[in-house]
Amino acid sequence: MFSNIKKYFIAGILVLLPFLITIYILINLFQFADSILGKFINIYLVETLGFYIPGLGLIIFLIIIFLIGFLTTHFLGKRLYFILDAALRRFPLIRLIYPSIKQIIEFLFTTQRQTFKKTVLVEYPRTGIWSMGFITNEGFQEAKDKTKKELLNIFIPSSPGPFTGFYILVPRQEVIILDITVEDAVKLLISGGLLNPVSPLKKG
Repeated sequence: MFSNIKKYFIAGILVLLPFLITIYILINLFQFADSILGKFINIYLVETLGFYIPGLGLIIFLIIIFLIGFLTTHFLGKRLYFILDAALRRFPLIRLIYPSIKQIIEFLFTTQRQTFKKTVLVEYPRTGIWSMGFITNEGFQEAKDKTKKELLNIFIPSSPGPFTGFYILVPRQEVIILDITVEDAVKLLISGGLLNPVSPLKKG
């Protein structure tokens, strides 16, 4: 009976904890944005008009994000961004943190993941050692012609940062297609193997 109680308790934690942590992070982000950006404007509104606007800081924060995005898609904004980016990469401590965070954000919010067609296993870097990778495309024609093989372009990501890695050409018959999604594979890589994906058969 004790084992059942323990099992149900752990199951409850596994269900609730991710949800509660997500809500906690979102609430803290909301409060942070509201307190930093909306505090002084709301003080002015209360003193002059007698009311304040809840969530004003978050609204201002979203507007700032939009304006920055708008500016950096135009020539002058792009130029300023490149100057700032280069400057941040030169600071002794910041250059150790900023590039990695930038790569993670770009990987999560851009179309880079969409170029990964399927998750695969290949024997790399030697026989008996299996590496997880992603099919990015068919192998280029000259390589196919000279090897007389059907080749696939495979990207072997590093861990825990799957945005860098190795590009290899692998014969199609030596590639094992996995059923796990690219998203689950990325989670596995970022966690360093701690977050094993659930098998599609078990999901069903």
